[in-house]
Amino acid sequence: MGRGDLATLVEICDPAGRPRGTGFLADHHGTVVTSHEAVDGLARVILHAPGDLTWLAEAEAVTALPESGLALVRTEGLGVRPVALATRPEIEPGTYVRIAAHGWREARVLGPAAVTYTASDRFHVLADALELAIGTEGAEALRIGGRAAGGPVLDTATGTVVAVLGTALHGERPAAGYAVPLRPDGPLAALLRRNAATVPAYGPDLNLAG
Repeated sequence: MGRGDLATLVEICDPAGRPRGTGFLADHHGTVVTSHEAVDGLARVILHAPGDLTWLAEAEAVTALPESGLALVRTEGLGVRPVALATRPEIEPGTYVRIAAHGWREARVLGPAAVTYTASDRFHVLADALELAIGTEGAEALRIGGRAAGGPVLDTATGTVVAVLGTALHGERPAAGYAVPLRPDGPLAALLRRNAATVPAYGPDLNLAG
């Protein structure tokens, strides 16, 4: 994905073709990472990749992680390159990032923030989300129900994914953007290990593949 290649993003839609969000490939097995809100309440989802490649994911292919605000979707044949995931334990306040919200936009990490994720069945408190300064126009692009949900938050210096955008995350400052970092817990632990072993990352995210 480099520092901002929209052609490597995957669009996620409901069975009627309505956009629910975005995702990105994280390993060579076809695992797509997205926000939980992009798949919430759906029995199946349709994924569209560049080049008119499409994949129908049934419920058993979706690993829902609502307590983290995330979801993993097993796919095949989307032809999208996996992207490197950040391995550093913390993202420093002041880090400049790029987000995919009506095109690529620059934002800045303000620091950790406690947020509430509103799923269809209940609320989930996420204690370690990232608060992003993105400006009024960027905040409008992150309104709930848009394509931005599930998109990657890229470190502008390294190109690695440091977090996943959420539009159903609510914090103290409504004008801010919020994203969920990828922590090595549960199913994410194995995914992060596969990513680190096969997708090169450098700088503060130097991994085995790098």
